[in-house]
Amino acid sequence: MNRITKRFEMLQARGRKGFIPFITAGDPDLATSTQIVLTLAGMGADIIELGVPFTDPMADGPTIQASSTRALGNGVTLKDILAMVREIRETCETPIVLFSYFNPIFRFGIERLAIDAAATGIDGVLVTDAVDDEASEIGQTLHEHGIDLISLIAPTTSDDRLRSIGERARGFLYAVSRAGVTGAQKETGESAETLVKRARRFTDLPIAVGFGISTRSQIEEVWKYADAAVVGSAIVAEIERSIATGNTVETIRDFIGGLLPQVAKDAAES
Repeated sequence: MNRITKRFEMLQARGRKGFIPFITAGDPDLATSTQIVLTLAGMGADIIELGVPFTDPMADGPTIQASSTRALGNGVTLKDILAMVREIRETCETPIVLFSYFNPIFRFGIERLAIDAAATGIDGVLVTDAVDDEASEIGQTLHEHGIDLISLIAPTTSDDRLRSIGERARGFLYAVSRAGVTGAQKETGESAETLVKRARRFTDLPIAVGFGISTRSQIEEVWKYADAAVVGSAIVAEIERSIATGNTVETIRDFIGGLLPQVAKDAAES
């Protein structure tokens, strides 16, 4: 049982729901990313998603695209990210998921990634553009090394595909709240709740909802019907705004402090 499964079992036992923040690794630089991850973990993050910077992040909106560009401008590679996680693991046991596209993983080597990620302390990998046989091959290779392939589902996913994804999924399902790319939205809409209800017919895995979650009220709304809420673009936007002043870690600490529902803060302090 890896850290992801243990964390969701702990949340269920305590009657709580999960908070999953996303940042792009290497934005604004690797040292600051390391400090942000440790800060998020200390503030109660249940799982942390680390975006692997990529030149063509087609599932991401302009905020995360810009963060990828900044990280790539720093020369950040997948090898650098694994080294960063190795450093984080010296003091932190919060589950970590790599959020990537197929191309960077294919270039690195799927078997090599599985071996190195397991040795580093990565718990899951989400490959946004891998489907069907490709996803099965990646998932099997990762599973042999104790790493979950986290699967995406969307409001446009058919029941047949929900069934097949549910049969091979591990860790948790990532439910995209709406069609389109990542980015903060004023409302999450009903499509996410409908998607979660449909997916529960085909799997007992926890389901996290992301894409467009940016406020405390949206997190609380998602927690009514899903197991966890993912916040990405809103955090990345705060990182971008803080770069000019150089107080990124403090900015993120203040932002998360205002974002998290009180129940999550209480859990982090207990």
